[in-house]
Amino acid sequence: MTAGHEPADATARALAGAVRRLQRAAVRMRAEERTRAVVDLATGMLAERLDVCPAEAAAHLARLAGEAGVPVAALAADIVGLSGPPPERPVGTPGSVPPVTPALAALPDLQRAAEAALEQTAGALGVHAVALWQRLPGGVLALAAHAGLPAGEAAAWSRVPPGIPTPAQRVAAGGTELWPGDPGTEGPSVGPGTARAVLPLLAGGRRRGALEIVWPAPGPTPVLGGPQRRQLHALADLCATLLADARAAVPSDDALLDGLPAPALLLEPVLRRGQVVDFTLVRANARFHDPLDRPRYELEGTSLLEAYPLACATGLLVRLLRVHETGEPLPAERVRLAFRRDELALPATVLLSAAPYGDRLVVGWQPEREPADEAEEAALLHQAQRLARVAGFEEHPAGGRIRWSEGLREIYGLPPDADPVPLARLAGHTHPDDEPAVRRLLDTVSHRHRTAAAVVRLIHPDGTSRHTRVVAEPVLDDDGRLTAVRGAFHDVSAQHRTEIALGATRERLADSEQETAASEQLALRLQQAILPAAPPPLGPAGLRAAVRYRPAAQRDRVGGDWYDVLPLPDECVLLAVGDIAGHGVGAATGMVALRHALRGLAVTGAGPARLLRWVNTVALRGQVTATAVCVLLDPASGGLRWARAGHLPPIRLGPDGAEVLPLPHGVLLGALEEARYEEHTAHLPPGDVLLLYTDGLVERRDRPVEESVDQLIRAAGAPGPDLEGYLDRLLELSPADTDDDTCLVAVRVDEGPPCAKGRRPAREDRARDARC
Repeated sequence: MTAGHEPADATARALAGAVRRLQRAAVRMRAEERTRAVVDLATGMLAERLDVCPAEAAAHLARLAGEAGVPVAALAADIVGLSGPPPERPVGTPGSVPPVTPALAALPDLQRAAEAALEQTAGALGVHAVALWQRLPGGVLALAAHAGLPAGEAAAWSRVPPGIPTPAQRVAAGGTELWPGDPGTEGPSVGPGTARAVLPLLAGGRRRGALEIVWPAPGPTPVLGGPQRRQLHALADLCATLLADARAAVPSDDALLDGLPAPALLLEPVLRRGQVVDFTLVRANARFHDPLDRPRYELEGTSLLEAYPLACATGLLVRLLRVHETGEPLPAERVRLAFRRDELALPATVLLSAAPYGDRLVVGWQPEREPADEAEEAALLHQAQRLARVAGFEEHPAGGRIRWSEGLREIYGLPPDADPVPLARLAGHTHPDDEPAVRRLLDTVSHRHRTAAAVVRLIHPDGTSRHTRVVAEPVLDDDGRLTAVRGAFHDVSAQHRTEIALGATRERLADSEQETAASEQLALRLQQAILPAAPPPLGPAGLRAAVRYRPAAQRDRVGGDWYDVLPLPDECVLLAVGDIAGHGVGAATGMVALRHALRGLAVTGAGPARLLRWVNTVALRGQVTATAVCVLLDPASGGLRWARAGHLPPIRLGPDGAEVLPLPHGVLLGALEEARYEEHTAHLPPGDVLLLYTDGLVERRDRPVEESVDQLIRAAGAPGPDLEGYLDRLLELSPADTDDDTCLVAVRVDEGPPCAKGRRPAREDRARDARC
């Protein structure tokens, strides 16, 4: 921020002053970095001479500078520039590594610096010549300084075009450093037929050129080791600093940007560990317009990666780094970038150009749009606004100018030639109850300078109303003053009608859910009331029985499974299980009807097949379909008679294992009027168990019922004496996956006589057998 653009606010002026102080501190730090190498080298020499640690040597250097009344850096330069080599390692001794004299940095002439560098390395390392190459824009190499080369040869190599593959050209263009014997050192260059090392000259994160060191053939003797290479690296660093200082032309102010006719930015590189990783946005000229509509004072001093992260990720940073490193300007290039606004990625085409400006970059930044693209986008935007019933506006309070997009007059209910309505007069076109919301919106935008929104009812001239969402945002200048208000009107009448209908539907759904819950609760209570928790006492008949009912896990699937164990007057026992089709109250009431019908008909003495025929008639009249199995068991003889109506057959479990009884013919109850049911007979010896069950115990979607039955019976093992525990085990091991309710009935004939009173007369046995 220049003096001519001081903000009026005192806090802003203080912040601007702090920014300028930090910038001046950064300049001082860069100057100190150039002298730090000299001080460090002098400290190292003192540490070696005095045989002390580096900290003690640094303190000694500071004391000497204080006593002499000169800066530490000046004294350090004098020490390393005038002192001879250590006596125990004389210069010229093979393998010795004399210190590189940082006083080279004080030489204003690159040529004298090259001659001094040759003088320091010729004796100890056998160097024959030194060439200092400077990289110019376009990739041209210039021989900035040299020592040890004939004048004619130096003149012939004063300029090297970018197409000639010299070793220095390879390294300056980004290649790795070269040492004698490396591939790439044999190309054309100064001192043909000699050995050479080529090191890059890096300063400020940019390749300034290359340092070429030449030995007579066959090369340095002995071969360069680690200490010798470190010495040459230090020499290259100092030469790079000299070269950077020679090229530096950073102006004291940034007036250049304001004189440019196009939008431009001034960027300063950000270094980390010697590498440029980012740029600081130092200045933006008055013609620059931020793609995200931020004022310039918010951008200046920020990181480029922070200001435009998505643009940097889509190619901006890579191009700028290449310009800074190579020093080659970037001609105007159309670049497709993306900018992030909130959660949206906004694409944009920018005419981008960049050029080095000292150690900084001047970046031309001209937003560009193709006319065809603009027309297509305008048509697409118009179509989207028409479909969504959205229209925009912009008004400038100072000049009274108002712009409306197409469609806003229709939202207001105005004729096409009507004048735009200022936002301040919005309340005159809305329902009186919406005036407080309009006042809050205007106050938030005009005085608090914040975006605001409200839903109002716009009253049309014909008396109808439209529910409309109004959004407005302020546009501020660099000083924070309101210059314009932008926004949009969105007709949400259809959405409002939908919300009303949705609310009514929710109310009806809540009533329906309440009725369903009451119906489910009624079905569950009805089923629990009808089905006994335990069978009736069967001890006098010589039987032991156990029953289980497991309701469905989900209340809405309460079904019509039922069971019955009923001692009959003729001392036979009726055993039955059934399953009514469906769930809920209808299934529960159907279960009640069929169960009671079977109980009432069973006292007539009819057999299982006839009982099922009669119950089928009841099911037809009640419009119920169901499966059932009906068994008459004679406890005295162990005789069984059973019939089934589409149900799973009983299972007899004895010492020899489990046996699924044969399937007599019989269709579902309630399916046919003239249904016929077949009876089968069997014998249940004392100690054996008869098991009746519904399909909720074994039904799976991925396998036949027969496989599930076989798997469950084998897994459960023998019933044992505890029938209650056996039924619990069956429920626990059930492989079913249909979440249906389940009924189980298990009966065992006890060992010994069925009655303590002794054997009945044969005549009574024959009469009972005829019924059973």
